[in-house]
Amino acid sequence: MKFTDGNWLIRDGYSLSTAVQAYDFINEGHTLTASASTAPLRGRGDMINSTLLTISFHSPLPGVIGVKLVHFDGTVDHGPNFELTKSGDHAVITETEEYAELKSGDLSVRISKGDQWSVNFYRGSQRITGSGFKSMAHITETATGTTFMREELDLSVGEWVYGLGERFTSFVKNGQIVDIWNKDGGTSSEQAYKNIPFYITNKGYGVFVNDPGGVSFEVASEKVKKVQFSVTGEVLEYFIIDGPEPKEVLNKYTALTGKPALPPAWSFGLWLTTSFTTNYDEATVNSFVDGMAERDLPLHVFHFDCFWMKEFHWTDFKWDERVFPDPVGMLKRLKDKGLKICVWINPYIGQRSRLFKEGKERGYLVKKPNGDVWQWNLWQPGMALVDFTNPEACEWFAGYLRELVDMGVDSFKTDFGERIPTDVVYHDGSDPVKMHNYYTYLYNKVVFDVLEEKLGKNEAALFARSATVGGQKFPVHWGGDCYADYESMAESLRGGLSLGLSGFGFWSHDIGGFENTAPVHVFKRWLAFGLLSSHSRLHGSSSYRVPWAYDEEAVDVTRFFTKLKSSLMPYLFDTAVYATEKGVPTMRAMFLEFPNDPAAETLDRQYMLGDSLLVAPVFSEDGEVSYYLPEGAWTHLLSGKVVEGGKWHKETYDFMSLPLFVRPNSILPIGANDLRPDYDFADGVNLRLYQLEEGVSVSRTVRNMKGEAELTVTAVRNGKTISVQAEGAGKAFTLSLHGMGEAVSAQGAELTESGLLAVTGFSGKTTVEFTLK
Repeated sequence: MKFTDGNWLIRDGYSLSTAVQAYDFINEGHTLTASASTAPLRGRGDMINSTLLTISFHSPLPGVIGVKLVHFDGTVDHGPNFELTKSGDHAVITETEEYAELKSGDLSVRISKGDQWSVNFYRGSQRITGSGFKSMAHITETATGTTFMREELDLSVGEWVYGLGERFTSFVKNGQIVDIWNKDGGTSSEQAYKNIPFYITNKGYGVFVNDPGGVSFEVASEKVKKVQFSVTGEVLEYFIIDGPEPKEVLNKYTALTGKPALPPAWSFGLWLTTSFTTNYDEATVNSFVDGMAERDLPLHVFHFDCFWMKEFHWTDFKWDERVFPDPVGMLKRLKDKGLKICVWINPYIGQRSRLFKEGKERGYLVKKPNGDVWQWNLWQPGMALVDFTNPEACEWFAGYLRELVDMGVDSFKTDFGERIPTDVVYHDGSDPVKMHNYYTYLYNKVVFDVLEEKLGKNEAALFARSATVGGQKFPVHWGGDCYADYESMAESLRGGLSLGLSGFGFWSHDIGGFENTAPVHVFKRWLAFGLLSSHSRLHGSSSYRVPWAYDEEAVDVTRFFTKLKSSLMPYLFDTAVYATEKGVPTMRAMFLEFPNDPAAETLDRQYMLGDSLLVAPVFSEDGEVSYYLPEGAWTHLLSGKVVEGGKWHKETYDFMSLPLFVRPNSILPIGANDLRPDYDFADGVNLRLYQLEEGVSVSRTVRNMKGEAELTVTAVRNGKTISVQAEGAGKAFTLSLHGMGEAVSAQGAELTESGLLAVTGFSGKTTVEFTLK
């Protein structure tokens, strides 16, 4: 939201009271509170009819500093508020004649005691950003009396801003206006399903605005060397989060707002759906499932979209008996084929739903100020909303979910949650404006909690569309309604990378696009991208997404990349555990892995899948693709070709391949099962050691499906000798060399005819050495 008219003037209709001078400081032990006047204080007469802004500084976690700017402190906080984790007070406060300072770890903030107000944040002795003279402000819209609190933080030369949720606009956010307001706008607009008031920059720090309402960001758009953010009301709180590495920024941000849960291994397999408005019954479903099996296409999850329930009855959690007369038997028959089951739900209750009468009578639905149930006709006739601020309503909703899990349902696609009205009243008195974004958190939490309760920890998986801060705790999320073309494929990737830079570990998208039916070439290119994503789903709107509906080569492409992904599960699941521990996504923007490579800072058509695999989807019918490799010798996973990095490459690929490169100095575990994502990852695993350089030590952990370490291997190269230390519970594995020549001898393991170093059962630790030719 813009309040100024160029550098010098204020926009008509607004009055600003800005921080211009520090009055005093109060050291409260672990909190430093400053009072800032909005006019120069030259004498006692200036203290009459004046305005003071109160700014407090504190530290909830090491390397994180919170700033709370208050005008009137008497306003009532009706909530909701983000659930933040604080590990105590970590601030050290000092004062000099020139400034007051609060320090947390290597991050500090200094507030000037001079005539001009200034706040500067330092990493050690390096200034990373700050708020200058007249940047902090209380603003009034003169016509309405609406008030705002504003902050402006500096951007330095060459500083890029990323994140702010799943945004489909340009990957680098400089020059954009971003309003944090969840909307159902598809993937081809500036609107977003998942709005997160957190950004990260290539200078190694992040900024989180702690407000669930409609935070407005001007990212180098109102003032080109500043990020401005503002909220309505009398209070603004934000946190500066220092890395200095971008991965560490995400680690600290998710330590504050919540780590992603670990999805079950089965969820990483291929999902197939009925699609949205298609006609289907059990025979149709079986034709899909059996058709996949007949064509040797591994399938792991089957999803029933909206019309598993009767039309106009959404959401009532009741199978449409006209087409599914025996849902319990049907689900058992599908599960006997090795499938997990997902069904579509949302929190909107149509007037014809059996839940509407119950919810109305019991007070479980969101109400108008006059006490009526809030309703409209968009999506479902007479649609109402579940009031998730009412604990009894949550339990009521959860009860229906438990019945479905008992039937055999393993997961829920939690659709919608963005079209939340603000002219309503909530059970707990929450501010309806702030509930607009926060509603999705409560909705998805209820569903996720049921799955954890019924199925166990690390067995819960959603397929969620909307989100706010903290929503990363309830994976998985998908990118929403995209068109069936290359442009939407690319914008979906931009959205996923931005979401990953906002604390979300797992992300998916509709392979082939949701709206319309993709041309065959688009579908086949999207298959490779989709099956080299965190999670993979075939889904559409008005047409089926079974591969043979396109052509026979699409069947081959599906088979190849589905099996490839299953074989990569020992690697992907280790990456998933890392996401839960550190908040670093499985699909990573290039600058996250290569923060010191300027060429990586703006890349948005390629990504790192974990720390060792580079993926560059093909966005063209003819297969031509340009991609960038950072420094080093990279090995194409499929062909074995070694390509030198530090430059751009342009190549042409057929539908069975794409730029998929293994990073040098990597151990890539390849599993022994290419048919399922859920198997014993350590049993017979092949550890591929790529381009290990002199003096470099690399390691990799292979885990079980609970996320526990089963096998950890570390390799170190010294000249022609490579030493490998393995620690685990006796699983046999093989080690193969890539890009370093052949091994001619080995000690402590068998060197097989195929060139593999085979290590048989062992207990505890074992070390083997082999010599290169």
